[in-house]
Amino acid sequence: MTVAELVTIGTELLLGEIQDTNSKYIARSLRDIGVDIYRLTTIGDNPSRITHSLQAALMRSDVVICTGGLGPTVDDPTRQAVADVFNVPLVYHEELWEDILARYKTFNRVPTENNKRQAFLPANGVAIPNPVGTAPAFYVELGIKTIIALPGVPREMEYLMETFVIDYLKERYDLQEQIIKAWVIHTISKGESAIDEIIGEMETYSNPTVGLVAYPNQTDIRVTAKASSSAEADALMRPVVEEIRRRLGDYIYGENETTLEAAIVRMLKEQKLRLAIVESGTKSEISNKLKLHANDDIIRTEHLESYISDETLKSLMTEFAELNQADLVLGVRLSSDGQTQTLYQALLDKESFWHDQRNYAGPIGDGLRWAFNASLDSVRRKLNKQI
Repeated sequence: MTVAELVTIGTELLLGEIQDTNSKYIARSLRDIGVDIYRLTTIGDNPSRITHSLQAALMRSDVVICTGGLGPTVDDPTRQAVADVFNVPLVYHEELWEDILARYKTFNRVPTENNKRQAFLPANGVAIPNPVGTAPAFYVELGIKTIIALPGVPREMEYLMETFVIDYLKERYDLQEQIIKAWVIHTISKGESAIDEIIGEMETYSNPTVGLVAYPNQTDIRVTAKASSSAEADALMRPVVEEIRRRLGDYIYGENETTLEAAIVRMLKEQKLRLAIVESGTKSEISNKLKLHANDDIIRTEHLESYISDETLKSLMTEFAELNQADLVLGVRLSSDGQTQTLYQALLDKESFWHDQRNYAGPIGDGLRWAFNASLDSVRRKLNKQI
C-alpha cells in the first residue's frame, strides 16, 4: 500500500486570500490510482517550518507532494526547504535557465534577474519539465521515499500531474491499476448520531470503508472501496450500499451527484404536479435553487422581504395557489433573534393544510441551509405521502 501526504505552501492560503483547490485535484488523482492520503498540511512561506513539515511527512509517508513556493521571489522558499530536508546545496542548471528564457520569449518578455532562482534545484533533485509555466518542478528520491515539488498555479499543477506525476508514481511504486472509488448516499432530517446508531458497525469495515459527513439537517454516507478495477470496486460496495438503503429507506433522498432540489423537481415531474413557493427571510434561496432544474410550468415563486405573520403567510399561499393553479404550495418564513433562528413552514394542497415550527441554535451562517433542507424535505415527504 502506497501512502502519500500533501503539503500546500503559501501564506496567502493561511490568510484566506485564495482557496486551496490543488489538494482536491491531487487527492482525487491519487485516489484513482490507489494511493492513500492520510494527511494534508498547509504551511506559510517560512523555510524552516516548510523543512520541518516535509521532514515529518517524509517519515510518515512514501510520497510527499508539495505545491507552491517555486516562484522567483524571496518568499518562494520551497527549493531551499527541500534542499535542507536532505542537507544538500542548491545547484544551478543552465538548461533550466535556457528553458525559462525560451518560455519568456514566447510571451515577448524578458525575465528579470531574480527569475534565475528558478534554475536552481536541490543537488539530488531531478527536474520535471514544465512547458506551461516558468517554474520548473522537480522530484527527489531517497530509497523508497519521494518528494515531488509542483507549482502552486492550478493549471500548471494539473498539467504536470496528468503528463508526468501519475505515470511516474505508477512505475516507481509498481501500482497495479488499483483505484479507490466512492459512493455517496445523501440522507435528510436524520442527524449524524442517529445515523451512527443505525449503521455504526459498518463504519468499522476496512474495505469498503463507511464514513459520515454531517451538514445542517443532512448527513452524507460515503462508501469507499479500493480495488484493481472499477467493476471490482462496485462489487465490493454494492452489498454495503444496498444494506444502507434498506436500513435508512425514506431518509435517503439521493445518491452521488443528486442534490435535494434536483430530487424534488424530479418527483414533481414524475407526478405531473406544479409547486408554488412563498418564502420570507430566505433570500430566495429555495426558489433560486429549484429553478435551476425546472421552468415556470413546474415552479412558481414569490419572495417577501418583510416579516409576515402565520395567518398572512397562509392567506398568501391560498391566493398564490389559485393564481398559479398550483397543486402544492410551500410557505416558508425564516426569522432570527440574533442567537436562535426560527423556521415556520407550511404546505397547502387541495385537501389539507400542514404547518410546523422549529428552531435552529447552530451557527447563524448555517441557518439558511438548515431551513432550505428542512423545508424541501417537508415537500419530499408530502410527495411521498408521509405527511
